[in-house]
Amino acid sequence: MEEPLIPVVPMSHTAHIRSHRKPRPRSSSALAMRAGVAGGVLGTLAVAGAAGTANAAEPVTQTIELPTLTADLTAQVAASAEVTQQAAADYQLRAERDAAAEKAAKQAKADLADAKKQAEIKKQKAEEARKEAAERATRTAERTTLTTASTASSAPSAAAGNDAAAAPAGGSVATVIGFLRAQVGDAYVMGATGPDAWDCSGLVQAAFKQVGVDLPRISQDQSLAGTQVSLSNLQVGDILYWGGAGSAYHTGVYIGGGQYLDAANPSKGVVIQDLSGYPADGAVRVL
Repeated sequence: MEEPLIPVVPMSHTAHIRSHRKPRPRSSSALAMRAGVAGGVLGTLAVAGAAGTANAAEPVTQTIELPTLTADLTAQVAASAEVTQQAAADYQLRAERDAAAEKAAKQAKADLADAKKQAEIKKQKAEEARKEAAERATRTAERTTLTTASTASSAPSAAAGNDAAAAPAGGSVATVIGFLRAQVGDAYVMGATGPDAWDCSGLVQAAFKQVGVDLPRISQDQSLAGTQVSLSNLQVGDILYWGGAGSAYHTGVYIGGGQYLDAANPSKGVVIQDLSGYPADGAVRVL
C-alpha cells in the first residue's frame, strides 16, 4: 500500500529570520481570507496528488487488460493448431487413397496375369485333347486293320481244324506287337478288357486274340499257357509273368531290346518299360 502524499507548502528563504516588525492585530476577515487561500492551496495540492496517483496506477490498468490479449493469442494458436491438424488429416487421407489405388493396381495386374495363365492352361488342355483325339482315331484305324488281317490269317487254321492255340501263319508276332503298341497311353482299370481301358491279363488276352490265340483271362492261367522258356532266351512276343507259374499276379509281353509292354497300374496305364527295372519271374511262348 502506497503512503499518502503530504502537501508541502513552499517557504520563503527568509522565513526562518525573525521579523523585527511588531505584530499587528489581525481582523477576523483577514484570518478568514488566509484560511481560504490556504484551503485553496491544499486543494490544489490534493488534486495534483490524486493526478499523480492516477498516473502511477495506469500500469495496473494495462496489466488488467493483459488477460484479454492472452486470450486472443490463445485463440489464434488454437486456430492455427486446428488448421495444421486439418492439413495433416488431408495428407493422411490422400496417402490412404494413394495406397489404396496402388494396391488396386497391383491386384489388377495380378488378376490379369492369373487370367493369362488360366487361358494358357486352357489352351494347352485343348491342344492335348486334340492330340489325344487324333491318337485315338489313329489307334482305331490300326485296330480295324489288325482285325481284318487277323481274320484273314486265322481262316486257314480253322479250315485245317487246328487247335485254337496253334501258331498262325508268319507275321502274327508283328500283329500282336502292333496291337499292343496301339494301346499305349490307355488307362489301367482292374477287370477291364478294352477298348480304351485294360488290366494286365485283359490286354495280353486281347493282343493274342488278334491272331487267333485264345488265352485264359487271368494271369495265373496265362503263366501256364504255351511252353515255358528261359528268361535268357526270350523272343519278341513271349508272355512274361511275375510270381510263380500258376500263381502269377501280373503279365506282360516282351517286345525286344530288353523292353516289355504291359498295362502296369492305375498311375501308369499302358506303357513300355525296361525289363531290367522290373525283372520277370518267368516266360511262356505261345507263337
